[in-house]
Amino acid sequence: MFTVAVIGPDGAGKSAVTRRLQQTLSLPVKYVYMGVNLESSNVVLPTTRIALELKRWRGGRPDMAGPPDPTRVRPMPKNILKRLVKEVKTSLRLANLMAEEWYRQHIVQKYLDDGYIVLSDRHFFCDYYAHDIAVDRSQLPPARRVHGAMLDRYYPRPDLLICLDAPGDVLFERKGEGSPEMLEARRQEYLRLRDAVDHYVLVDATQSLEAVIEETADIILQFYADQSWNGAQTSPHSLENFN
Repeated sequence: MFTVAVIGPDGAGKSAVTRRLQQTLSLPVKYVYMGVNLESSNVVLPTTRIALELKRWRGGRPDMAGPPDPTRVRPMPKNILKRLVKEVKTSLRLANLMAEEWYRQHIVQKYLDDGYIVLSDRHFFCDYYAHDIAVDRSQLPPARRVHGAMLDRYYPRPDLLICLDAPGDVLFERKGEGSPEMLEARRQEYLRLRDAVDHYVLVDATQSLEAVIEETADIILQFYADQSWNGAQTSPHSLENFN
């Protein structure tokens, strides 16, 4: 079988689409949330759950970590001791994140081995692509350098990547989170993934939710049919919609 990741900026409808597809696709499907938000995760390491609950108790956001927000990046402290403490905290956080990433990939592989198509809301490779992978990693802090190299060289990429696309101002009107500029920047980051995976399909997320779900389902069914026809080996040239 194969993996399908549905990505897109906040407000594009990823969660709604993947949940509906899980219920309606006429194929053997398992769902795994491949992002860092605890409230959206259906599988997490115990250490991750503890870390996130502690963060929530301290008044922080429930998500564990995520791609850097340029508007919220704080400069490194000038004091050597404070700098060291911050670097240690960052390293521990990323170490737990990498453990979480591989734990979920283990779950994905188990489902694949059992004959299921694995559908994911978000994907770690995609979320960190523009920040820790497709950059000059020599300019990153050591922990992020290791994280980017791990995702780039060793972490499995989705077999089929479906990007729900809409302009930043449209996404901002839907959820009112962040800003139109930040959402548009995130959108552009996801569009750059076209050259990073074998099969990338863009879906217009300004359509109605029902239309997006129907189009996304058709894409997955077509991919499945093509793979089955080629004996579980999908040809990158057999479907004109795929790069």
